[in-house]
Amino acid sequence: MTEDESEIHYTSGLPGILGTLDTLISKVEAVILALGVLLMALNTVANVVGRFAIGESIFFSGEINRILIIMITFAGIGYAARHGRHIRMSAVYDALPATGRKILMVTISLFTAAIMFFLLYYACFYIVDLYGKGRVLPALGFPIFWIYLWVPVGFLITGIQYLLTAIKNLTSRDVYISTGVLDSYDDTETEV
Repeated sequence: MTEDESEIHYTSGLPGILGTLDTLISKVEAVILALGVLLMALNTVANVVGRFAIGESIFFSGEINRILIIMITFAGIGYAARHGRHIRMSAVYDALPATGRKILMVTISLFTAAIMFFLLYYACFYIVDLYGKGRVLPALGFPIFWIYLWVPVGFLITGIQYLLTAIKNLTSRDVYISTGVLDSYDDTETEV
Protein backbone atom coordinates (compact mmCIF):
# COMPACT_ATOMS: atom_id res chain seq x y z
CA MET A 1 0.00 0.00 0.00
CA THR A 2 1.40 3.39 -0.96
CA GLU A 3 1.57 6.36 1.42
CA ASP A 4 -1.37 8.04 -0.34
CA GLU A 5 -3.50 4.88 -0.07
CA SER A 6 -2.69 4.53 3.63
CA GLU A 7 -3.96 8.08 4.23
CA ILE A 8 -7.21 7.32 2.40
CA HIS A 9 -7.81 4.03 4.23
CA TYR A 10 -6.47 4.96 7.67
CA THR A 11 -6.63 2.27 10.31
CA SER A 12 -5.33 3.03 13.76
CA GLY A 13 -2.35 1.19 15.12
CA LEU A 14 -3.87 1.23 18.60
CA PRO A 15 -5.64 -1.78 20.09
CA GLY A 16 -9.24 -1.98 21.27
CA ILE A 17 -11.47 1.00 21.99
CA LEU A 18 -8.62 3.50 21.50
CA GLY A 19 -8.03 2.22 17.97
CA THR A 20 -11.74 2.34 17.22
CA LEU A 21 -11.95 5.93 18.51
CA ASP A 22 -8.88 6.95 16.50
CA THR A 23 -10.22 5.38 13.29
CA LEU A 24 -13.67 6.93 13.78
CA ILE A 25 -12.22 10.41 14.34
CA SER A 26 -10.04 10.01 11.24
CA LYS A 27 -13.06 9.17 9.08
CA VAL A 28 -15.02 12.19 10.38
CA GLU A 29 -12.00 14.45 9.78
CA ALA A 30 -11.57 13.14 6.24
CA VAL A 31 -15.20 13.88 5.40
CA ILE A 32 -15.04 17.37 6.97
CA LEU A 33 -11.83 18.24 5.12
CA ALA A 34 -12.98 16.87 1.76
CA LEU A 35 -16.37 18.57 1.94
CA GLY A 36 -14.83 21.81 3.17
CA VAL A 37 -12.34 22.03 0.32
CA LEU A 38 -14.93 21.06 -2.30
CA LEU A 39 -17.50 23.55 -0.98
CA MET A 40 -14.90 26.31 -0.86
CA ALA A 41 -13.88 25.63 -4.45
CA LEU A 42 -17.51 25.48 -5.59
CA ASN A 43 -18.39 28.70 -3.74
CA THR A 44 -15.38 30.55 -5.15
CA VAL A 45 -15.99 29.36 -8.73
CA ALA A 46 -19.70 30.24 -8.50
CA ASN A 47 -18.81 33.71 -7.21
CA VAL A 48 -16.31 34.32 -10.03
CA VAL A 49 -18.73 33.04 -12.68
CA GLY A 50 -21.50 35.20 -11.24
CA ARG A 51 -19.28 38.26 -11.18
CA PHE A 52 -18.13 37.89 -14.79
CA ALA A 53 -21.20 36.30 -16.39
CA ILE A 54 -23.98 38.41 -14.87
CA GLY A 55 -21.99 41.21 -13.27
CA GLU A 56 -23.05 40.35 -9.69
CA SER A 57 -21.07 38.63 -6.94
CA ILE A 58 -22.71 36.28 -4.48
CA PHE A 59 -23.17 38.63 -1.52
CA PHE A 60 -22.50 35.95 1.12
CA SER A 61 -19.59 34.23 -0.65
CA GLY A 62 -16.91 35.81 1.56
CA GLU A 63 -18.68 34.70 4.74
CA ILE A 64 -19.07 31.14 3.46
CA ASN A 65 -15.34 30.98 2.65
CA ARG A 66 -14.51 32.40 6.09
CA ILE A 67 -16.55 29.64 7.74
CA LEU A 68 -14.93 26.98 5.56
CA ILE A 69 -11.38 28.24 6.20
CA ILE A 70 -11.93 28.06 9.96
CA MET A 71 -13.46 24.59 9.62
CA ILE A 72 -10.66 23.26 7.39
CA THR A 73 -7.91 24.76 9.54
CA PHE A 74 -9.11 23.36 12.83
CA ALA A 75 -10.19 19.98 11.45
CA GLY A 76 -6.83 19.85 9.67
CA ILE A 77 -4.65 20.18 12.76
CA GLY A 78 -5.91 16.84 14.07
CA TYR A 79 -5.45 15.29 10.63
CA ALA A 80 -1.87 16.55 10.46
CA ALA A 81 -1.11 15.18 13.93
CA ARG A 82 -2.63 11.79 13.02
CA HIS A 83 -0.46 11.46 9.93
CA GLY A 84 2.73 12.85 11.50
CA ARG A 85 2.69 15.92 9.23
CA HIS A 86 3.45 18.68 11.73
CA ILE A 87 6.77 20.49 11.55
CA ARG A 88 9.46 18.79 13.60
CA MET A 89 12.67 20.44 14.74
CA SER A 90 14.62 17.39 15.62
CA ALA A 91 18.36 18.07 15.83
CA VAL A 92 18.57 17.03 19.49
CA TYR A 93 15.97 14.29 19.02
CA ASP A 94 17.90 12.72 16.12
CA ALA A 95 21.12 12.65 18.12
CA LEU A 96 19.53 10.55 20.89
CA PRO A 97 19.56 6.75 21.04
CA ALA A 98 16.23 4.92 20.53
CA THR A 99 15.35 4.94 24.25
CA GLY A 100 16.00 8.68 24.51
CA ARG A 101 13.91 9.34 21.39
CA LYS A 102 11.05 7.30 22.83
CA ILE A 103 11.16 9.19 26.15
CA LEU A 104 11.35 12.53 24.35
CA MET A 105 8.48 11.59 21.98
CA VAL A 106 6.24 10.59 24.91
CA THR A 107 7.14 13.84 26.69
CA ILE A 108 6.52 15.94 23.57
CA SER A 109 3.21 14.18 22.87
CA LEU A 110 1.95 14.62 26.43
CA PHE A 111 3.08 18.26 26.57
CA THR A 112 1.45 19.02 23.20
CA ALA A 113 -1.77 17.28 24.30
CA ALA A 114 -1.77 19.40 27.47
CA ILE A 115 -1.33 22.58 25.39
CA MET A 116 -4.19 21.55 23.09
CA PHE A 117 -6.49 20.88 26.07
CA PHE A 118 -5.45 24.22 27.60
CA LEU A 119 -6.32 25.99 24.33
CA LEU A 120 -9.60 24.02 24.21
CA TYR A 121 -10.46 25.36 27.66
CA TYR A 122 -9.91 28.98 26.61
CA ALA A 123 -11.59 28.48 23.23
CA CYS A 124 -14.74 27.39 25.07
CA PHE A 125 -14.70 30.64 27.07
CA TYR A 126 -14.24 32.56 23.82
CA ILE A 127 -17.29 30.84 22.32
CA VAL A 128 -19.36 31.67 25.41
CA ASP A 129 -18.18 35.29 25.17
CA LEU A 130 -19.17 35.48 21.49
CA TYR A 131 -22.53 33.95 22.33
CA GLY A 132 -23.10 36.55 25.03
CA LYS A 133 -22.37 39.43 22.65
CA GLY A 134 -25.03 38.21 20.22
CA ARG A 135 -23.11 39.21 17.09
CA VAL A 136 -24.38 37.90 13.77
CA LEU A 137 -22.86 37.53 10.32
CA PRO A 138 -24.01 40.53 8.25
CA ALA A 139 -24.94 38.68 5.05
CA LEU A 140 -26.07 35.29 6.34
CA GLY A 141 -27.59 36.63 9.55
CA PHE A 142 -26.82 33.76 11.87
CA PRO A 143 -24.86 34.02 15.14
CA ILE A 144 -21.11 34.33 14.67
CA PHE A 145 -20.27 31.97 17.53
CA TRP A 146 -21.44 29.04 15.38
CA ILE A 147 -18.52 29.41 12.97
CA TYR A 148 -16.00 29.39 15.80
CA LEU A 149 -17.26 26.12 17.28
CA TRP A 150 -14.69 24.42 15.04
CA VAL A 151 -11.87 25.92 17.13
CA PRO A 152 -12.50 23.93 20.34
CA VAL A 153 -13.44 20.85 18.30
CA GLY A 154 -10.09 21.04 16.49
CA PHE A 155 -8.16 21.49 19.73
CA LEU A 156 -10.04 18.56 21.30
CA ILE A 157 -9.33 16.22 18.37
CA THR A 158 -5.67 17.26 18.22
CA GLY A 159 -5.24 16.86 21.98
CA ILE A 160 -6.75 13.37 21.80
CA GLN A 161 -4.48 12.51 18.89
CA TYR A 162 -1.33 13.53 20.77
CA LEU A 163 -2.53 11.67 23.86
CA LEU A 164 -3.04 8.57 21.72
CA THR A 165 0.47 9.03 20.27
CA ALA A 166 1.90 9.04 23.79
CA ILE A 167 -0.06 5.87 24.62
CA LYS A 168 1.14 4.22 21.39
CA ASN A 169 4.76 4.98 22.32
CA LEU A 170 4.26 3.71 25.86
CA THR A 171 2.76 0.43 24.65
CA SER A 172 4.99 -0.39 21.68
CA ARG A 173 8.62 -1.22 21.14
CA ASP A 174 9.23 1.23 18.31
CA VAL A 175 9.12 5.03 18.33
CA TYR A 176 6.05 6.56 16.68
CA ILE A 177 5.50 10.21 15.70
CA SER A 178 1.76 9.50 15.54
CA THR A 179 -0.39 6.45 16.19
CA GLY A 180 0.20 5.09 12.70
CA VAL A 181 3.50 6.66 11.61
CA LEU A 182 6.77 5.07 12.64
CA ASP A 183 9.64 7.49 13.32
CA SER A 184 11.85 7.51 10.24
CA TYR A 185 13.15 9.80 7.58
CA ASP A 186 12.41 8.37 4.18
CA ASP A 187 14.01 10.26 1.35
CA THR A 188 11.34 10.02 -1.30
CA GLU A 189 10.56 12.25 -4.23
CA THR A 190 7.06 12.93 -2.86
CA GLU A 191 8.29 14.66 0.28
CA VAL A 192 8.54 18.42 0.27
